[in-house]
Amino acid sequence: MSIGFGLERLGLLTLKFPRIMAVAVLAFTALCTFQLTKFNIDGDLLRLYRGSGIEYDRYVALNENFGTFENDVYLLARSNNLTDPDILEELRFLGFELELNEFAAGTMSPFSLRRPADGGTSEPAVPEGMETSEKVDAALNDLRANDPLMSNLILADNAGVVMIMFPDPGAAIELGEDAMIASLRDLMAAYQSEDIQLELTGPAIWKEELLKASRFDQLMFMAAGVALGFLTALLSFRTFWGALIATLTPVVTAFWVTGMTILVFGSFTFLTNIISALVLVIAFAESMYFCFYWMRTSNSGLDQRGALAETIRKVSPACALTAITTVIAFASLTLAPGQGLREFAISGALGMALAFLALVTFLPLSLLLAMRLGFRMRKSPAVALTAAIPLVRRIAHAAPRKAALVAILAAGLLLIPHFLLEARFQFQDFLPRGSDAIATSNQIDAGVGGVAPIYIRIPLEGGLTEMTDGDFATVERVHQIAESNFGTGKVISAASFRHYSDLGFSRQRIFDAVGPFLRQRFITEDGMQALITAFSPTSHNAEQTVAVVESMRAELVAAGIQGAEISGFRVLTAYSSLDMIATLQISLVLAVFLSVGLIGIAFRSWKLAFVAIIPNSMPVLLTELFLYASGTHLQLTTVISLTIAFGIAVDDTIHFLAHYARARDRGESIAQAVDTTLDRVGPALIATTLILIAGCAVVTVSVLPQVAMFGFLTVITLISALIGDLIVLPVLLIGGGMILARWSGSKNEISA
Repeated sequence: MSIGFGLERLGLLTLKFPRIMAVAVLAFTALCTFQLTKFNIDGDLLRLYRGSGIEYDRYVALNENFGTFENDVYLLARSNNLTDPDILEELRFLGFELELNEFAAGTMSPFSLRRPADGGTSEPAVPEGMETSEKVDAALNDLRANDPLMSNLILADNAGVVMIMFPDPGAAIELGEDAMIASLRDLMAAYQSEDIQLELTGPAIWKEELLKASRFDQLMFMAAGVALGFLTALLSFRTFWGALIATLTPVVTAFWVTGMTILVFGSFTFLTNIISALVLVIAFAESMYFCFYWMRTSNSGLDQRGALAETIRKVSPACALTAITTVIAFASLTLAPGQGLREFAISGALGMALAFLALVTFLPLSLLLAMRLGFRMRKSPAVALTAAIPLVRRIAHAAPRKAALVAILAAGLLLIPHFLLEARFQFQDFLPRGSDAIATSNQIDAGVGGVAPIYIRIPLEGGLTEMTDGDFATVERVHQIAESNFGTGKVISAASFRHYSDLGFSRQRIFDAVGPFLRQRFITEDGMQALITAFSPTSHNAEQTVAVVESMRAELVAAGIQGAEISGFRVLTAYSSLDMIATLQISLVLAVFLSVGLIGIAFRSWKLAFVAIIPNSMPVLLTELFLYASGTHLQLTTVISLTIAFGIAVDDTIHFLAHYARARDRGESIAQAVDTTLDRVGPALIATTLILIAGCAVVTVSVLPQVAMFGFLTVITLISALIGDLIVLPVLLIGGGMILARWSGSKNEISA
């Protein structure tokens, strides 16, 4: 069996039954094109963490019992003249209109909150009818100082107020979140003036920004990837039609991948959004290999159809093996928890399978059509692609044994930063650079409680009757613990109404005054659970969040409070992301060993597998050195990029070793086989790496920091991989000492 495990027979079937295969390809392309009409991107970040473990389960339970502030829309109203009675009343009307908005299930603002009054009634927390700025200033200062809820809604120095809208899930689903945000912006436009500045933020706005950035990225990646790939192919083959043939296959592959991803998952996410572009550039690389070999073979005396059959027999097995190793790299990501990463892994693995399918069906069919139309390739690739090969040969032959030892020693030293890297995660990195919503969130963080809630859920002993003194004392104690960790005024709970209790109002009267909607944010309907909400700064990273949560958990245990649970989207993302990164590190190591082991099985040589370890691990280790030296360390997409870039880097090694093995089978010495392989494969390696780098370089300009980092690190890894395959691998093959001294002369072992 070949190194491609017989998968190249699909290409031979295409040559044997071209009409049948053409119909099948057209039918499959039509199916995928139809799926493109359903194209959409899901900006729900919770999808990434769905099913990720205990923190996700706690978050779901919390949402079912209380609802959360996670989907709320924050409206920041700033004014230098807030104490002007007319300005205050203008904002009061804005608050009322916000409450009447068709998308609002409820609101919380200084104007929607009420306080208990004599006679069993309630009155506005912010008094109506104040006639002077002095009265307004005094009232707002009193509320901010004595009402913990108001301290989270009125900015310091009375410079502005925060209004929170709790969206109606039914309306948001029926009419769409875009319509909700548009409705709110229309409302804001009616009140915006020189005296009143209005801004929106919150998860719904973050999602909108993420979706806009993802849609722009998808279009840019595909268009730029095709254009750069075509340009590289044109420079390589020096013929328009040759470049077009090499380009059509990856374009069709991208169509297939996009369509099948929609068919399988229903939508793209900000992670799977880059799969189509990534598979596009990988398919470009394989298409270039195929066309290079066909060009050389057809110019060596064989007729073009015979050269095509020979190309399928000789190149397709290596392409099949490269597809399998890249599938392994993607599949290893499924070990990490969370639906988002599993979808990314499955989409990538599916994409690689489709890329190989296109290579052995669509590309041969395209070449058959081109032959019928009289097309011929030029006799040699561009000089720029071959210019570096003589220098590479001289380096490989200069001092191979010493160079091999240096390469082995360098790989060992590069393991040091690998073990020093730490997991890092920051929520803002998921959002576009220069995000207006994040800037507004930071203003709210500085002025009041914040927009990143963390929840403490505690069991109560009461019931449907009024909260007991013992339960209220428990809530107060947890409230105090939360304030000791987050700061005074950064926490809200049933204990926030203590000053009303001190004035003689019963707790039931207080809850009646705030209304049923807000009441459920503090205590469940059956009175068996209470919720304490702390607001952390949006700028906190995962390490800071974990530290404060662990501190609170320790204090809750020390206080003897049983059954308390701390949760929230910020807690979920912090813990689950760090767990994901740790698991992805393991999956990266697994991908390396599985891919190297597969090379050994395919070539039936553990020696070649051993030689392949260093040139394939060094690109990853060099990139990890950069991560450590730059202080970036390991983030979610950096580990993903290392794993995928490794899978791509292995591809070049496989093509090199496949040609090297054939040269050794012809009886060439190790040095001669290396030279022959460099002459024949070197230009293709350079051209395909240029395409991959060009495609991934486009990703680096994404406004999403995590996506841009993915592209940047992939470029570094690919450059390192090219150096590894053109310099390190030849050096190891020639100067490997005893490791390569006794290859047998059979086809199953590469002889020396």
